[in-house]
Amino acid sequence: MKKTSSPLLQHRSPLLILLFLTAATAAAAAMAAEPGQNAAPAAAAQEAAVHIVYVDRPEGADAEEFHLRTLTPVFGSEQKAKDSVLYHYKHAASGFSAKLTPQQVEELKKQPGVLQVVPSQTYQLHGPQSGTTRTMGLM
Repeated sequence: MKKTSSPLLQHRSPLLILLFLTAATAAAAAMAAEPGQNAAPAAAAQEAAVHIVYVDRPEGADAEEFHLRTLTPVFGSEQKAKDSVLYHYKHAASGFSAKLTPQQVEELKKQPGVLQVVPSQTYQLHGPQSGTTRTMGLM
């Protein structure tokens, strides 16, 4: 009998694993480093922020269509879902970045195929020349 497994597991990409671990570690470190920063007013808690959403896309499915199909129930319409998406990840990882409120993040985590939803992080790297800064991140 032939075993079936997720397409994600069939393509065990070291880059994909590194990407997941980096995002999870960065999110945990940010929360641990700034415990007082998480206490925000109720109005600010509903403010949309950029999140990276990792999905387990079925083999053969179009990435953008699957991403929108996953996000549409959260927004209530395909057009609102399209408007919220900032970027579609299709190669090293399958997922997308979108502006989401905390409530939308919780709803999205319940959608089939969603593996992880993490806040987008931007890191500042200081170059060899004094005063040179390069911005790196998923956005």
